[in-house]
Parts: sequence; C-alpha cells; structure tokens
Amino acid sequence: MNHLLIAPVVLPAIVAPFIIMVLRHHLSLQRIFSLASTVALLAISLVLAVQATDGTVQVYELGNWPAPFGIVLVLDRLSALMLLLTSGLALTVVLYSIGSGWDARGRHFHALLQFQLMGILGAFLTGDAFNLFVFFEVLLIASYGLMIHGGGTKRLQAGVQYVVYNLLGSTLFLFALGTIYSVTGTLNMADLAVRVAELSPDDTALLRVGAIMLLLVFAIKAAVLPLHFWLPASYANAPLPVAALFAIMTKVGAYGILRMYTLVFGPEVAATEGLVGDWLLPAAMITLAVGAIGVLGSREIGRLVAFGAIASMGTLLIAVALFTPESTAAALYYTVHSTLAAALLFLVADLVMERRGGDIIAQRPMAQTGLIASLFFVGAIAMAGMPPLSGFVGKLLVMDAARGHDLVWWIWTVILVGSLVTIIGLARAGSEIFWKSHDASHIDDPEPELAGNDERAELEQGVAPTPALPFIACFALLAGLVLLTIFAGPMMDYTEATAAQLFDPNLYIDAVLKRVEP
Repeated sequence: MNHLLIAPVVLPAIVAPFIIMVLRHHLSLQRIFSLASTVALLAISLVLAVQATDGTVQVYELGNWPAPFGIVLVLDRLSALMLLLTSGLALTVVLYSIGSGWDARGRHFHALLQFQLMGILGAFLTGDAFNLFVFFEVLLIASYGLMIHGGGTKRLQAGVQYVVYNLLGSTLFLFALGTIYSVTGTLNMADLAVRVAELSPDDTALLRVGAIMLLLVFAIKAAVLPLHFWLPASYANAPLPVAALFAIMTKVGAYGILRMYTLVFGPEVAATEGLVGDWLLPAAMITLAVGAIGVLGSREIGRLVAFGAIASMGTLLIAVALFTPESTAAALYYTVHSTLAAALLFLVADLVMERRGGDIIAQRPMAQTGLIASLFFVGAIAMAGMPPLSGFVGKLLVMDAARGHDLVWWIWTVILVGSLVTIIGLARAGSEIFWKSHDASHIDDPEPELAGNDERAELEQGVAPTPALPFIACFALLAGLVLLTIFAGPMMDYTEATAAQLFDPNLYIDAVLKRVEP
C-alpha cells in the first residue's frame, strides 16, 4: 500500500491538536506550523496527482482490513484533482490570514483550519459512504468555529443559521444512509455499486427513497435553490478569508453527486434512472438565475461575492445534471475555475472592507485603490465568465456539452443572460467602490466601521499584519486562473480522462474489492 495516501488526513489531524495543546499561546509558532503543514499538504497532493495521471486507482486499507469489511481510502483522478485544488487554495488562505492579521482576531484559527482541511481532504479520499458523513461532520464542526472567528453579533447570527441548516442536512444524511443500508447491507461505495446492480426491480422502491434523500443532502451542501438560503448570509458575514476557503465546501456537494451517482446510482441503474437530470437540472438553472439577480441587487460587497458563488454553482451543477462524460469533463474544468475565482473575489472583498467598509457606495478613495481595483476587475471578469479568462472557456464547454439536450435553448439562455446580469452587477459595484469614490472625495462622511477591526487582539498577540502577503495570496489565485486559461487544452485532456473513468466504474470497483489486481 502507498502510505502517502493517508497523509492528507493524518497530517492536519496531528498538527491541529498540537497547535491547540502546545502552541495556543504562541501565535508566531502557530503560523509557522500551520504554514509548514499546508505547504506539505500541497506537495503531497502534487505527488498523488502525478501518480493518478496514468488512471491507476490506489486503495489504502486502514488496519489492513480489506473492503467491504474495513475502511478504505481511494485515490483516482477525481479525488487527486480535488486534493490538489483544496491544498492550493488552503495555502493562499493561510498566507492571506497571516499577512492580514485575521488569525490574531480570535482563538484557534490555525487549528480549526487544519481540522477543516482534514475533513475536506478526507471526504475526497474516502471510499465509504458512512465515512463520507464522518468527514462532512469534521469539516462542518471546524467551519462552525471559523464562521464566528473574531466575534460580532452579525457573525454569530449567521453562524447559528449556518449550524441549523447543516445540522438538518446531517440528519437527512443519516436517514439516507440508514435507508440505503437497510436495502443493501453495506455502505462501502464499491460494494454498494455491486449490490445495487444486483437488486431486483421489486426491491428498489426504498432504495430510490434513499437515493433521493442523499441527493437532497448533497444539494444542501452545494447550495442548490431552494436549499441555498444558508449561503449568502453565512459567507458574507464570515471572516472573508474563511469564506474564500469555504469556496471549496460547496464543491464537496458537487463531488458527492458525481461520485455517488456515477459509481453507485449510475445511469444503468433502473431504480434511480433520470434522478439527477430530472430534478437537478431545472434547480441548477434557477440557482444560476437567482445568484445573478442577487449579484445585481447586492448593496454590500460580501453578499455580492456570495451571490456570485451561488451563480457559479448553478453553472457547475447544470453541467453535472446533464450527466454525460462530456458535460462532466466541462463541470470539472469549471469546478477549478469557479473555486479560484470565488476565492479571489472574497479576498479582494476583504481588502476593500478593511479599508472602507463593505457598503457599495461612493466614499473617499482608499489606500492602494488602484491595485485592489485591478484585482477586482480581473476577478469580476473571471466570475462572470467573460473572455479571455477561464470562466469564458468553462461556460463555452458547458454550453457545448448541452448541444444535444432537449432543453438546450433554455440552458444557453440562462447561462448567457445570467452572465450578462452578473457582469452588470459587478460593474455597478466596481464603479461605486473604485471609480465614483474619486468623485466623492469631497464628501465629509464619518469614518466607516471596518470589518474585523480588532487591533487590540493584534497588540495583545504582539504580531503586526504583513501588508505584502495578502496581495501575494491574491496574485497567486490570479496566476492560477491565468494558467488554467493558458493550459485549458491539457486540463481538458485530464478532465475528459477523469470523466471517462467516472462513467466506467469497473476499475474503481475492481481495485477496491480486489476482483482483479489494481
């Protein structure tokens, strides 16, 4: 077995309690260990991604117990891609949090971040549906603490709402797993795929109920309308570097749909045939429309970016709901793009809020306005899917994958009109914040209340912010978008191979159950 496969789970699981128990009074050491751990995670993810490029499915059996009796971690092209994306995003968030001083405004920031990485990476690696639930809970528990980091009434209210919605989702997740287990007698994903395929049509009614509940759970995580209500307030009121990391959390829901509904409840399974497309496709289109309208109507920059993230999830889930290898390849490309674009805009929004507050109104020019305006401009182009960046490529791929669908004209209309409305909303916000602020320089307005302006915490810790690091983090995300555009061809080759592997799950099943040597 390749012991490197378990490292993305074990490393943050060791570093997080070490930070809490040994380094809780030493912020500088917390930063060093958290940064070193995140860099190591990125290096490990790179190695695993290289190993996965040949299509080999690697299996790690915990305690050397074979599946389906033991817990297994599984690495294929999809999980390797998500590991690399999460680790790269986490590194930029850690750098930004250190440079901006956000990690000094509350307790246990770096420990909670490491626990969250453990949950996210574990969810992408696990080969067992129950342990997918376990890792979901690990990342959610950590995210509860990160949500309210720095305190504040609005942040606490948003955190309570976030907790309530996700607890409901977790409860439904347990009901779904219990229902599926009662029918199949297993929760190992590969074993589930075999047993579901062997079920007679008379025994599939309860299985369909479990599959529907599971799809609802993943829809809650992916913020699909009408289950999206938790996201705007939660992301807008969370510390925005945390919201940037949360950009990957909605993708966990999309990952769950792709994994479970290609491997276990695939298109050849009569009991769940048409389940994804019949319900998810119209919901995804409405999600995109509502997200775009939310961008247009937002009066606060954090909510504007949050609605932009909802709109991008709508586009992504349209591709997922088409449920073909071509649309899945487009969805994976757009997953990488939308994660980087949303994270970039969340960090830019934090730069704005730190200097002038979050309201989208004309105020006095802020410090470094030209540099921040440039980042916002590029991020807005990426988020809206305008040329020449990867958002334009991703939306073209999604639209091309929909050409043969019965609702192709509806899909194209929603994507194109949604892009237009989104760019209008972002342009309005940019003109108010960066352009009209120069015309408003004569206004004798009171000093705005800056988000998270808790300098006392920084003084108590004795650590001052590092102004260059936040911009380094932002430009790293921007570089990721540029590279994704330049290397769109090789990236699509990888995502097409990943989609082909997903829609031919025999290699995954054989490797996990050892029906043939992997």
